[in-house]
Amino acid sequence: MLQAILFIAAAAYLLGSIPTGYLLVRIFLKQDVRHLGSGNIGATNVLRSGNKALGATTFFLDMLKGCAAVWLGPILATLVLSGPLDLSAHRNAQALAALFAVLGHMFPAWLGFRGGKGVATGFGVFLVASTWAALAAIGVFFLVLYFSRYVSLASILGSAAFPFFAWLLVTGPRPPFFIAVQCIVAALVIAKHHQNIRRLLAGTESRFALPARKTGHP
Repeated sequence: MLQAILFIAAAAYLLGSIPTGYLLVRIFLKQDVRHLGSGNIGATNVLRSGNKALGATTFFLDMLKGCAAVWLGPILATLVLSGPLDLSAHRNAQALAALFAVLGHMFPAWLGFRGGKGVATGFGVFLVASTWAALAAIGVFFLVLYFSRYVSLASILGSAAFPFFAWLLVTGPRPPFFIAVQCIVAALVIAKHHQNIRRLLAGTESRFALPARKTGHP
């Protein structure tokens, strides 16, 4: 059992710690994203480079590595334990992978343990582990973003809403560790936004610029 835990934790951390935003900006713009905007390596800060395609690609790849980690977790557990998992064990393996994938993204060893805020990777891990809850939470994200235009506020409220949606929408066994990880990941994402929270309270947080409407001439 310990061997399975170590394998899952290590594999998920390594996947999560791939610094996609940093690599994309370094490769295509020959810049260090850590020297732009907030210094964060996530999709929102990559957008500040002025390249929307790189920002969108960063979000997708950060989400994808979270999905891959959670998909891989139960497979590794099955291989190490040489037998199929029941649903509770399957969900615990997913939860362990989810936690370490997000930790890898937030604290990548390759960048001095200074990574992203975990929104896209957190969405990815729970898109596999708790699909409907993740979709409901991303719905909250887009609603808050549309009405407030604060990416940070949308991320915080979407993350805070996720454990409640998971409690309502996840069916079958819900082992304590599975539930705990949902709350821990949400809390980690919110904690990573501590500077944004200060700016929101001070009224100095930057708003996301919505595309301007095109006006035609009769």
